[in-house]
Amino acid sequence: MTHNLKRTFAILLMAFFGSTFLHNCEPDPDSLGEQLFNDDAAQGNEIAYPVIAYNYSNNDSIRSDAARLISAVSESGSASYVGVLGAFTENQFGMQKASYVTQLRMPVDNYDFNGANPKVDSVVLVVRPPANTAANTYFFEGDSLKTKTFEKTDFPVDGVATAVSIEKKMYPVRKYGKTAGSKSMKINVHEVTTFIDANDDSFKRSNKTISTGELLGSGVFDGTISSTSITKKSDNSVVFTGNLGFRMKLSNTDFFQTHILDKKGKPELQDASNFIRYFKGIKISVDETDKYLYQFSPNDLQLIMYYKYDKTDNGTTTRPQTTLNFNLGGSNAHLGLYEYSRSGSSFAAALAASNPSEGDERLFVQGMGGPSVVVKIKDETIAKLKDIFVKDKAGIVSAKIRIYLDAATWKNTGSTEDRRFSLLTNTLDAGGKIDYKKLAFTSDLTNGLGLYYFKDKPEPGYYDFVVTKTVKDLVEGKKETVDGTEQLVVNKPLIISAGTFAANATGTLLGVRNTTRAFDMNRIILTGVDKTNTNPKRIQLLVTYGTKK
Repeated sequence: MTHNLKRTFAILLMAFFGSTFLHNCEPDPDSLGEQLFNDDAAQGNEIAYPVIAYNYSNNDSIRSDAARLISAVSESGSASYVGVLGAFTENQFGMQKASYVTQLRMPVDNYDFNGANPKVDSVVLVVRPPANTAANTYFFEGDSLKTKTFEKTDFPVDGVATAVSIEKKMYPVRKYGKTAGSKSMKINVHEVTTFIDANDDSFKRSNKTISTGELLGSGVFDGTISSTSITKKSDNSVVFTGNLGFRMKLSNTDFFQTHILDKKGKPELQDASNFIRYFKGIKISVDETDKYLYQFSPNDLQLIMYYKYDKTDNGTTTRPQTTLNFNLGGSNAHLGLYEYSRSGSSFAAALAASNPSEGDERLFVQGMGGPSVVVKIKDETIAKLKDIFVKDKAGIVSAKIRIYLDAATWKNTGSTEDRRFSLLTNTLDAGGKIDYKKLAFTSDLTNGLGLYYFKDKPEPGYYDFVVTKTVKDLVEGKKETVDGTEQLVVNKPLIISAGTFAANATGTLLGVRNTTRAFDMNRIILTGVDKTNTNPKRIQLLVTYGTKK
């Protein structure tokens, strides 16, 4: 069955382009294809043309600061962010490891800790998932939900041992990688010792080296997140509610005592500027290299410090417990850190043998700074199409670049819902490099003709990337304005990358560089060129045109 990647993406495009979907993509009657406007019957013909397609290395690096971790923008204008944690190793793409670094701040400047003699009780880090949407599933509900209920007779409530009932609901997170067998990973939290300078462009890249100091704590993540509700047995009043997430107790309370509480009234805590240079941030990472990746919500991270202090009322001193919630939200610099080891992988071999002049037999696409694919429609193909359409007075009905899944690996590279792509145009420089500052939407996308479609039969299935308007503009000699000068449309390479376009609540795309590529966990192998042109599942440009019978 042929369909858009998701119905929601189709709705997104309709909202973005609005009435452009109602615009007839055929040229004016005075250009090629005029007979398709007449009442006479037209006969459709489809011709397949070879294209050049090759693997493009992004040097395992991508901009992964907060500005590139945006998945969507709500009606109120607030952005939703997504980060990645974990590690995964397989023989096609090699090892991939994702960590996360963020600054943090005190809740207010020159914090006084409510009173004298503050002492740490415990510190907890909470990692929360993004909210599930119609387009994205970050954790599984329904039949996957498990509930545990148990009782404790000595749970501390205001310093008094209290009988309580505890209900814990557990939800599996959506995993990408090895999901069979043990699902446990050790998560570490370290002090960051490198000042994260948001004004330095090098701190926006996923391969930035960030130094760490003391280990603040570790915990075992078993692949599930949970919510907790604690109520008193005596009157069923709620004592504690823990929203959905993974809670990890940090064992190095001495660090927080000496670095935070003991600095009460000192310059280090005077204001945010001083604090982020003193306590530069935290890094969250995993020990393992061959488990799985999963996504979380960076702006919903919580670091909570529980502590006691002296409180004197009417000459009586008590030591109540209270909390300090560090600010880990959007005012802080964030950075996704991605490590790769490609040694011995199929991708490394394919990249070493890559031939940008003729194309590659297997095409590798991966998010989070992994490889993209460059596709070039040959100039000689455009010349042939011009000749055919002038002689036969034909008109282009559709044009698409068909790319099949790699038959040997298609079952092991994620479900259809995981596979998401962006298609952009770019002019490569003299060295064949993509200038990501000059990326542009295809004319098909800006005219509402869609992005791509997937058909799962015959196996292994294929994607049709829409290039109808792109090809028509070239064949018909359309003009465009570049830097104030009108010129013929140029045959530019097409860039296929992992991740889709981010949009606001009305469906308006945020821009050519605002995609989910920085946190897209997917990897996929596609069938590339066949120099003998005998493989029916080779990558091809398929052009359908109409002529009179």
